[in-house]
Amino acid sequence: MQRFAASRLAVAAALVVAAPLSAQQAEPAVDPATATANAALEAAPIFDGHNDVPNQLRDRVKNQINAFDFEDTSHTGPTNPDGRAMQTDIVRLKQGRVGAQFWSVYVPSNPNEPEAVVEVIEQIDVTRRLIARYPDALRFATTADQVERAMAEGRVASLLGMEGGNSIGSSLAVLRQLHVLGARYMTLTHNSNTPWADAATDDPKFDGLSDFGKDVVREMNRLGMLVDLSHVSEATMMDALDVAKAPVIFSHSGARAIDGHPRNVPDSVLARLPENGGIVMVVALPRFLNEELRQWGARRAGEEARLKALWQGQPATVGAKMAAWDKANPEPATTIKHMADHIDHIRKIAGVEHIGIGGDFDGMPSGPVGFEDVRGYPLLFAELARRGYSQAELEMIASRNILRVMRAAEGYAASIADQPPIETLIGAPAPAQ
Repeated sequence: MQRFAASRLAVAAALVVAAPLSAQQAEPAVDPATATANAALEAAPIFDGHNDVPNQLRDRVKNQINAFDFEDTSHTGPTNPDGRAMQTDIVRLKQGRVGAQFWSVYVPSNPNEPEAVVEVIEQIDVTRRLIARYPDALRFATTADQVERAMAEGRVASLLGMEGGNSIGSSLAVLRQLHVLGARYMTLTHNSNTPWADAATDDPKFDGLSDFGKDVVREMNRLGMLVDLSHVSEATMMDALDVAKAPVIFSHSGARAIDGHPRNVPDSVLARLPENGGIVMVVALPRFLNEELRQWGARRAGEEARLKALWQGQPATVGAKMAAWDKANPEPATTIKHMADHIDHIRKIAGVEHIGIGGDFDGMPSGPVGFEDVRGYPLLFAELARRGYSQAELEMIASRNILRVMRAAEGYAASIADQPPIETLIGAPAPAQ
């Protein structure tokens, strides 16, 4: 009997020891980096600088959104010629801890400026209608205070950013009225020059900004509209910084020292950001992040051009040979680590106060591995925490920096509220210098 009792005590003791292990297995411990990232995003949700959902609405459903389901867009592949589903919806925004979003009311580079003006108004209309359809999840915002209130309510603060200065039709009057409609930043160019500013990916025409282009920057400052220097040339960046009296933004760009793409920001400009107070919102587009991928793309383009020259009029042969080239030269992978490398570099040159996030989701085929859609932000912030970023620094990158920039722009506009609008002659020749 004593032996039996002792045996039962041993079993009971073993069960007591085993119980905590079972509990640990049921709830795996969160690693310190993930815990730091989660705490930061709880205190300061992501305020993303650039998302192209409005352009997806135009391309996929021709802005007919009365029956469009933005709660879940994971099944929208059939609406895209390449079979790609959208990268953004309400469910995934919540999973990604997104608290505020600049929606890009984008118009492709268009030399027909009156047509571009109509298109941007259509994009503002469809975006505002989309926001209004989901009042429990989205909240239209035009000021930093409104952004913070929406975040506190658990809604995604939804702002409008114009991509491409062709959208104003070379008219400060149109610029002012688009501000009335809710636009709170404008990217001075897209991929091509405007009649008053040089783009990063076009042959220079003005060596920066024309005189009218400088007036555009001045009038945006007077209105409190953020000047966005993504897409513009280095000379245009420098001219804008010379003129600007309020902080500028780069809504979706990387660091050129890490990836040499001309869309990225050179160190010469990064070094000026502390004086200006501006911010680079780091993009997730792989070819802007990964120099190895950029070089691979150049080699692939060269090979395709070579084959087309050798096998003229024989597209099937060119296609077969390119398929063989692709098999022998697989595309280099881009990961969250590449994105973090750009953040590291901007912190080194400009400081952590000048970093934000501008994913460019739904404006690219895919983000990096682990950051393919808007759910990926927590993983990026965990990677930054592993690199030694503190919770306070992560909060700055997530949303506190861009909120500071917005408040500075709003404050400058308020300080010169007695100044009249800049006037230009109606019917004058095009403003190119």
